[in-house]
Amino acid sequence: MTRVLLATALVATALPARSAADIKLPPVLSSHMVLQRDTTVPVWGTAAPGEAVTVKFRDQAKTATADKDGKWSVKLDALKAGGPDALTVSGKNTVTLDDVLVGEVWVGSGQSNMAGPVQGYAKGDPVLAKLAAGSYPKLRLSKSGGAWTEATERTIGTHSALLFAFGANLQKELDVPVGLMVGAVGGTPSGYWLSEEAYRSDAGCKEVVKKAAAAYDPAQAKAVYDKQLLAWEKNVEQAKKDGKNPPQKPLPPAPPGESGGKIGNLYQAHIRPMQPFAIRGVLWDQGESGTAINGVDQYTLMGALIRGWRKEWGQGDFPFIYVQKVSGGGCAWDKSDPVTSEGEAFTPLPKAVPPTADGLYRETHVRIMTYPNTFMATSSDLGPGVHPTNKSGYGARAARVALGGVYGKKVAIYGPVYKAHKLDGDKVRVTFDHVGQGLAFRHGDKLQGFAVAGADGVFHWADAAIDGDAVVLSCPAVPKPAAVRYGFAAKPTWANLFNKDGLPALPFRTDADGK
Repeated sequence: MTRVLLATALVATALPARSAADIKLPPVLSSHMVLQRDTTVPVWGTAAPGEAVTVKFRDQAKTATADKDGKWSVKLDALKAGGPDALTVSGKNTVTLDDVLVGEVWVGSGQSNMAGPVQGYAKGDPVLAKLAAGSYPKLRLSKSGGAWTEATERTIGTHSALLFAFGANLQKELDVPVGLMVGAVGGTPSGYWLSEEAYRSDAGCKEVVKKAAAAYDPAQAKAVYDKQLLAWEKNVEQAKKDGKNPPQKPLPPAPPGESGGKIGNLYQAHIRPMQPFAIRGVLWDQGESGTAINGVDQYTLMGALIRGWRKEWGQGDFPFIYVQKVSGGGCAWDKSDPVTSEGEAFTPLPKAVPPTADGLYRETHVRIMTYPNTFMATSSDLGPGVHPTNKSGYGARAARVALGGVYGKKVAIYGPVYKAHKLDGDKVRVTFDHVGQGLAFRHGDKLQGFAVAGADGVFHWADAAIDGDAVVLSCPAVPKPAAVRYGFAAKPTWANLFNKDGLPALPFRTDADGK
C-alpha cells in the first residue's frame, strides 16, 4: 500500500500544475450556447497579462492580447444561422466549447410574470403543457448569465414560462436556433434593474427628480411613515396572536430621487453577467412594483433603463419588447382562440365616464412604446390578474410582436392606435394607425367606449361609427367637442374597437400631453 501511495504521489508531482492565469471564459460563454446571427459576436475572457489568445469558430480565427489586467476580447464577423459547431479559445491552454449554434438570442427580464417557471403554470395552461412536452434541439436556455443548457423536459420545466413560450413560437416560425437568457426576480421594481450609472446620468430622471424635490415636504413624509409604522406594529401583534408570520416592516421615506433599496443591485446580479453577449433584443415583463425610486415614474425610469441597457450592451438600439400593464382588463375578439381564451367578458357601458385617475396607470405603460425601437405586447385581451395564468398566450402575443415588429413578417402587431383627430362642427373624426385589415367592433350591437368633452372638460359617452379607417363621434350633450377619450380606465371591458386581425384598440386621450 505504501508503494502505491508513493507512486501516486510521484506521478502527481510530475504533472504540471495548472496556472492561475490559464485562459478562462465567463460562464455565459459555454457549450450548448446560441450565438447571434448577422452581427459581430464578442468573445471575451481572461488570461495571463500579455498572452496571445486565438478564438476559432467555423472558418474564422481572431487573435487578441490580454491587457495588464489579463482581460482580452475579440469580435467574430457576422455569422449565418446553423450549427452545431465547436468554438476553441487557445493560448497557453485551450478551451473548447461544443455544440454551439448560431441563430436568434433574446433576453427576458422583469419580475414574477417573467420569473415564473413552466412547471408552475403548465398545470393550468394546456397549451403551455403541450409546448413543454415537445422536442427542441434548436432551443437553448441560460439563467442570469450562467452556462447554457439544451432545452429538455428537465430544463424547460424550471425556465421562465413566458420566455419559453415566446422562444418556442419564434423558433417554429423562424426555423433557426433560438437562445433564451433570463434574469428575473419576483416582486421587484424597475429601479433595481438598471445600473446606478444609467439612472444617475439620465436627463429625464434628473428632470422629474428636480420637480419632485421642489414639492417634497420631509415633515409630511415622516408623518405618513409614522402612521405606517404604527399600523405595522399593530399588525405584528395581531400576527403573533394568530400564529402567522409578521408583515414586513415599512421602509423609512427616501428623499426624491432615492430608494429604500439599492438602485441597480438586480442589474448587477442578473444582467451585467450577460454583457456583452450578442443578442437580438429584450422581452420585459414588469410594472406591478413600480420604480421604488421616490418621484420617478415608470415611464421615465423605463426610458433610462432602455437607454442604459443599450449603451452598456454596446449593440446600438436593439429591439425592446415589453408586456402591457395592467394585465387583462379588456374583452377579447375571440375567446375560442387559445391565445385569448382567458380574455374578460364584454360588459355594458357604465352610466358615467370613468374619472381620469382610473386610466392613468394604463396610460403610463402604453406610453413606453413611444421610445425608439420599443414595442408593446398588448395584454388587455389575454387574461387578468397579478399573475395571469395564460402564459402560452402571453408568449404567443410577444412572439407575434417580434415577428412583425423586429423580423418584418407581414403580421399585425397592434390593434388600432390613435393617430389624429379632426373637429368638424358637432362631430369628431378620429383616425388610426395599425388598422390592419380594417376597423371593426365585436360584441354588442354597436361600437362603444368613446367619450367626448367640450370646453368644460366634462366627458360624456359618444355615439361612434366606423367610416373606413376612421371613427366618427357625436354626442348631443357636447355640441362643440374639444377632447376625445377611448377605453380610458383601469378595466375597460366595455370598449370594443378592434382591427379585423383580432387585436384590440389601445386606450388614449387627447386632453393631455401625458406628461
